[in-house]
Amino acid sequence: MNAAPGNASRLDLAAMVVPLGRALMAAEQPVLDAHGLTMWAYAVLSHLDETPLRTQAALAEAIHADKTRIIAVLDDLESRGLLTRRPDPKDRRVRLLSLTSEGRRLRDVVRAAVQDREERLLGQLPAADRETFLRSLRTLYEASQSRRGR
Repeated sequence: MNAAPGNASRLDLAAMVVPLGRALMAAEQPVLDAHGLTMWAYAVLSHLDETPLRTQAALAEAIHADKTRIIAVLDDLESRGLLTRRPDPKDRRVRLLSLTSEGRRLRDVVRAAVQDREERLLGQLPAADRETFLRSLRTLYEASQSRRGR
């Protein structure tokens, strides 16, 4: 067992979280496939929900993607009418991104289907534990994001 010193009964967090993350990604893949999306494309659509206009470089950084690799994803989403890229009026070298109404609709449909699959896993927890788990996970996620920005 991969236990922390002083707590032999608990696995390391990574030993628990990484396999869980892989299982969640595997459950998500059929949904993405059904809608012709890659994980990166879904990450783009999901992130643009939070901030309607972003530079390509800032978006790539926010979703932890290589800024040169993300261009092909953006090209595909734009060709499908899911997002628009336009020059920033303040700096024409910068491209501002925004979701189209079709992009928002697809993101919402895919998110609902993904979360439905997640519900199957979360349903194994009693309601009180589930709320605590989600709240704690959100807290840890936000803490990791704020540390990343330092």
